Amino acid sequence: MSRDHLSNPHANPLREVWAVAWPTVLTMTSFTIMQFVDQLMVGQVGPTEIAAQGSGAIWAFVPLSFSMGLLTVVNTWVSQNAGAGNMKRTSVYGWTAVWMALAIWVLVLLPWAGLLPSFFDLVHPHASDELRSMESQYGQILMVGGAFMLGARGIHQFFFGTLRPGVVTVSAVCGNIVNIFVSYLLVFGEIGLPQHGLPGFPGVAPMGVAGAAWGTVAGVFMEFLVPMAIFLSPSVHRQYATRSSWRPNWRATKDVLRLGWPSALQWGNEIVCWSIFMTVLVGRFGESSLTAGWICLSWMRLSFMPANGFGVAAKSLVGRYIGAGEPDTAASRARLSVFLTMVWMTVCAGLFIIFRHDMIAMFIGGDTLPEEAQQIVEIGAGLMLVVAFFQTIDALGIVYSGALGGAGDVIWPGVLTVIYAWGPLVLGGWLLAVYVPEWGAIGPWIAAAVYVIALGFTMAWRFERGRWRRIELLQTGSTTLETHP
Repeated sequence: MSRDHLSNPHANPLREVWAVAWPTVLTMTSFTIMQFVDQLMVGQVGPTEIAAQGSGAIWAFVPLSFSMGLLTVVNTWVSQNAGAGNMKRTSVYGWTAVWMALAIWVLVLLPWAGLLPSFFDLVHPHASDELRSMESQYGQILMVGGAFMLGARGIHQFFFGTLRPGVVTVSAVCGNIVNIFVSYLLVFGEIGLPQHGLPGFPGVAPMGVAGAAWGTVAGVFMEFLVPMAIFLSPSVHRQYATRSSWRPNWRATKDVLRLGWPSALQWGNEIVCWSIFMTVLVGRFGESSLTAGWICLSWMRLSFMPANGFGVAAKSLVGRYIGAGEPDTAASRARLSVFLTMVWMTVCAGLFIIFRHDMIAMFIGGDTLPEEAQQIVEIGAGLMLVVAFFQTIDALGIVYSGALGGAGDVIWPGVLTVIYAWGPLVLGGWLLAVYVPEWGAIGPWIAAAVYVIALGFTMAWRFERGRWRRIELLQTGSTTLETHP
């Protein structure tokens, strides 16, 4: 088999992994940076706004996470077909991701937006009306823009699978620039941030939390627009027939559904459990604990989203080399990705320990009373120590899970993640919150550490055991797929 279509054959494995990983890392971090910057801005308004943004975002992300988990397998189909030299089949899966994103937006996201106010009344019965109103509004706005968010993540998988992550990196940078500008404009309006010497925009009413949500929507629209334009460009069309494969293809849709449901279950269930963990278990200890928890989770995302980028890179390379008939090379690239990710997350753990008080304090502004601010900082600093404890092992679960996905081994990891999430994370967190309440919010977070560590070691064991080597995805999939239905 000719290997001209491989990214950079065996001459320099580190260079090859890094060439795929660094733009993927930037891309996967994109949405997290949007949320992080928005939270910094919202924190200047008040601590209740931080809690509202966190709860609104994570519950809005529940249906999004199921959908994104489903669409990640587009990478697997694209990368394996590209590795086998079937270039024109790859664009069919790219278009399938776009059509599925549109269908999910209409059938799932918009109805969920209508249900959010009643849902928050149910899960936050003791919260203030102001908090419930803000978190509902934030989540509803994200759902309105959900078509762009899913469309962007779907078409990104095509470029990941064809080892062109730089395209997605450009879209991520553009999206974040747009998000920062629009969020600042709408959050602070004509008031601005005079305490920091930043002006406002005359005639623009400050929208607070809602403004941050619209800023995110504007950013993800840009993240969809840029790669879609390149996807349809003449040069990409010549190689992948992207303009002639736009029609919905039921055979490709069935491929994505057949292989994607375990990933959808894994992603979606994990977000559901983390949502319960934060709003119900951590939230039971009061608004200050909830605010501190969301701040810690923001820093934690800045750690594990780059790790997810390495996981996507591992998925792309594993899929590519399996498609080319080189499973040993696939395994070596996965292990190298794991090593690089462990280095990154270990560095993050050290920073979390050393600068934990400052990291929490930087989110607190507005009219927060000194006593309340101090309480949030002290709670958050304790939580940061727990988060730091499981950083390095988290790399194992994230990257090995991606590598297994690239090989098509998705059912076992998906089911196991569900079991672990409802066991150590939710049940364990509830037991510590109820029976050891004197530990406060740290109790549930200890359960989270157990969950992450158990998942990391188990995914490493699954990959190194090597059962994925016996999976022949292209031979069992739609090998006769054409670029027209």
